[in-house]
Amino acid sequence: MAERFESWRGLAFASHSPHVIRTEHAADFRGTLRVLDLGVVQVSVFSCPPLESFRTPALIRQSDPEIYHLSVPLAGRVGVAQGGQEVVAGRGDLALVSSSHPYRGQLDATDGTVSAAEMLIPRAVLPLPGGLAERQFAMRLPGRTGMGALLAQFVTGLVTDTTPYGPSDSARLGAIALDLATALLAQQRGAQGPPETFHHALAMRVRGYIHQHLADPELSPEQIAAAQHISVRSLHRLFRHQKTTVSAYIRHQRLEQARRELADPALCMRPIHAIAARWGFRRAADFTRAFRAAYGMPPKDFRHLTGVQR
Repeated sequence: MAERFESWRGLAFASHSPHVIRTEHAADFRGTLRVLDLGVVQVSVFSCPPLESFRTPALIRQSDPEIYHLSVPLAGRVGVAQGGQEVVAGRGDLALVSSSHPYRGQLDATDGTVSAAEMLIPRAVLPLPGGLAERQFAMRLPGRTGMGALLAQFVTGLVTDTTPYGPSDSARLGAIALDLATALLAQQRGAQGPPETFHHALAMRVRGYIHQHLADPELSPEQIAAAQHISVRSLHRLFRHQKTTVSAYIRHQRLEQARRELADPALCMRPIHAIAARWGFRRAADFTRAFRAAYGMPPKDFRHLTGVQR
């Protein structure tokens, strides 16, 4: 039974931002975890016994995918403490937490099992209003009325529907989920909707395009600029405003996807060079060098550290 917990924890480590997980039910652990890739966002659904999770400063330094976890409790309660703020969300609520700042999570259940759906939203594609993107504490959001109810119903429908979706359908569903999340957060700030300045809207479109084409080894500034009908010079200027470069952003996102697959027990038989190639790294040596620079260790050592071995 303890192997079940280790396997489930490995899946959680791979699909979410790295965090420590503890439970008193490791010896008789029964849990499920499923992830839907919707292009620009991911939606997961899990069930498990009560547990605690911790996102520590050391883990953030090791790897920060820069994502928001937007939880929709289905059974039991989801508690989060971040930045001196503690929130508890039950059915009819939503909870938002950032991977970029330390937090403690608590999953509680009255009948032995807690379950929730989660949206995993890259910070770069979520146009939060009024400085909300810089917040360092968790939020509890209403999910019974208004935009919160629409988002909760939509996400719940995604994780309970067994219909197989093609790539184009998944991308459309991801875009809808992102729009609903953006509208909900804008509403919480008293805004009428997400900022619609040309610069902000363009940045969101560009990042969405990059996320959808990360696996393409031919992805380049020229291709991105042509797809958005802007000049390459304008594209580089757009990223300078974010204090990065196009190439650095693409490399970071590819490395994060590769890191998740290296930590996924289901992919333990996939060679490291195959994972690297899947995410656009043509040369294994280039991937190893970039991975070591980003995470402080080569990919082989990282896979061994997570307990996923081939």
